Amino acid sequence: GMRIVASVGIIDTFDPEDRRSDLKLRIYSRRSAERFIDYVKSLGDDRVKAALGPHAPYTCSDDTLMWVRDRSERENLLVHIHLAETRGEQSRFEKMYGRREIEYLDSLGFLTDRVIAAHCVWLSPREIEIIASRRVKVAHCPISNLKLAVGGVAPIPDMIGKGVVVGLGTDGAASNNSLDMFETMKATALIHKWYRWDPTTLPAWRVLEAATIQGYRALGIDKAGYIGIGARADIAIIDLRKPRLQPIHGAEGLISNIVYACSGSDVHSTIVDGEPVVWYNRIVNIDEEEVYERVADAIRVFREA
Repeated sequence: GMRIVASVGIIDTFDPEDRRSDLKLRIYSRRSAERFIDYVKSLGDDRVKAALGPHAPYTCSDDTLMWVRDRSERENLLVHIHLAETRGEQSRFEKMYGRREIEYLDSLGFLTDRVIAAHCVWLSPREIEIIASRRVKVAHCPISNLKLAVGGVAPIPDMIGKGVVVGLGTDGAASNNSLDMFETMKATALIHKWYRWDPTTLPAWRVLEAATIQGYRALGIDKAGYIGIGARADIAIIDLRKPRLQPIHGAEGLISNIVYACSGSDVHSTIVDGEPVVWYNRIVNIDEEEVYERVADAIRVFREA
C-alpha cells in the first residue's frame, strides 16, 4: 500500500478571541488522537505512521498545545499544524496575545524538528530565523493559498536560504480540488518568479527537489526521494510519449518538462517499497468501482442527515 504519515485533527476551541479550552471538545479531540495513534501502531506497517495534528494556534488552547508538545517528545511523533496562513489570522493573534504565532509557539517550547508547519505565508524575517534555528519543517501549499486568497506569497526562497527544509503540499480537497502534485510544482515555480520579478527564482530542479527529497526529509524518512543504491524504491513512472513532454534536452530539459508540462494523469504507474500500487493506470488490489459506489453512498447519507 501507500506510504503515509497521517493524523487526526485536534481542536478544542472555536473562538479565536477566547482560546480557553472547551472541556468536552478537548477530551474528544485528545481521545480521538490517542485512539488513532494506537490503531496505527497495531497495524505493524512501517509504511504507515501516525502523527499529531493540532489544527492551528487559534483553534487550540495552550493546554492542548503543550499536551501535543509533550506527547510528541515522549513518543517521537511528528506534529502537523497550520501556521501564519492569512494576514488576518496573524494580525488578530498578535493583537490579542502581543506576539505573532511563531513567537508565541516558541515561547511554549512547541517548535522542534518534529514539527511540520503548513503554509507559513505571513512570516517576518525574525520568524524565519526562529523556525530555522528550531529546525521546523515547512509544507508549502501554493494552490490552496491562491484559492483562499491568503493575501501574500510565502517567503520560500528566504526559508530555503536559511536552511529550512521545505516540502510541497496540496492542502485539502476543499481548498485545492485536484490534489495534483505536478500542478503544485508548476505553481511553486511560477508564483515565486512572478512575485520577485525574477525568472531565475526557484529553478525547476529546486522545485522537483522540494517535491521529492525534501518532502521525505520533512516526514523524517531517510534514503528516499531519489533513485540510488540503498534508497527506498518509491517511484512514479511518467509516460513521456506526449507532445507536450517532447523534445527532451538532457537532464535539465527533462526536469523542466516534469515541472512545467506534466500533470498527475501522466503518471501511469507508482511503486512503493518496490511493490506496484498503481500499474498502467489501474490501482492494484483495490476495486475502484466499489470505492466510487461507497463514496456515493456516504454522500447520500450525509446529505439526508
